[in-house]
Amino acid sequence: MPYLRPLQLLQKLIASLALLLLVAGCTTAAPPESVLAVPAQPQKYAAIVVDASTGKQLFEVNSTAQRYPASLTKMMTLYMLFEAMESGRVTKETQIPVSDHAASQPPTKLRFRRGETIDVDSAIRAMVVKSANDVAVAVGEYLGGGSEDQFAAMMTAKAHQLGMTSTSFRNACGLPDDGQVTSARDMAVLGIALEHRFPQHFHYFSESDFMFRGRLVRGHNDMLGRVRGVDGIKTGYIRASGYNIVTSYNADGRHLIVVVMGADSARQRNDHVEALIQRSLAPTVADAQTRLMYAGQQPVGSPLPGLPPPGVPAQ
Repeated sequence: MPYLRPLQLLQKLIASLALLLLVAGCTTAAPPESVLAVPAQPQKYAAIVVDASTGKQLFEVNSTAQRYPASLTKMMTLYMLFEAMESGRVTKETQIPVSDHAASQPPTKLRFRRGETIDVDSAIRAMVVKSANDVAVAVGEYLGGGSEDQFAAMMTAKAHQLGMTSTSFRNACGLPDDGQVTSARDMAVLGIALEHRFPQHFHYFSESDFMFRGRLVRGHNDMLGRVRGVDGIKTGYIRASGYNIVTSYNADGRHLIVVVMGADSARQRNDHVEALIQRSLAPTVADAQTRLMYAGQQPVGSPLPGLPPPGVPAQ
């Protein structure tokens, strides 16, 4: 009958809409995938991004695996020094003596001679900006009652007290030692603890140079001034660790701590930190499934640079 035709059309329309809704539901159920370039070998790489305001973990890869801290060690040396300042044991004017052992440390250093001293304020800047090994050891000996080994034991005890369960220290500066280990997670814990416990001293970590004995001493942390909102904290490198960094980002109501360990170069490490910051500030990207592309790898199905994808003729 004629009146059945509109009814049949309506039924087909309803069925088509239902099918479209079903397809849409299926396609939105699977989260998007993003590819993240990693400037490190898998056995060295570790990273974590933490919202410092809430403690929420926003990204992590190998974050609890043991890694060598290198000069990130000096973050704990500084934590111990800030505690000594808080207790009144030392002031910014206190003179720290430099022993033969401290003066003999390999670079990076300020090249002190035995018997010379450095005031606490300059010592802090030397460790943060220059990552001076001779100064870190001198501070460790001073706070450890003349023994760097004793100070390292104190550092380890403090680390465990803060919840840094994968960390053991053997020296105050971060020079190579098979027993000196940490994790990206532990370094994030320490970075947050430094900022929360000693906000009055955290400004030191944003300094990129300082004057010492009439000359300008420049630093290693190129993240300062590169990304708006980055206000510290510390870099580190030894051959066994690769290039490490702990970075604090604080802008527009967002406060992040980013840790990257094991990068092949400082430049690639810094690029990666910037990518992790941008990723963490973009919720749609942060929620995506992330596929890692380690150093030397090509993404699956991707052409070499300059070549067209498979099946596409060259132009």
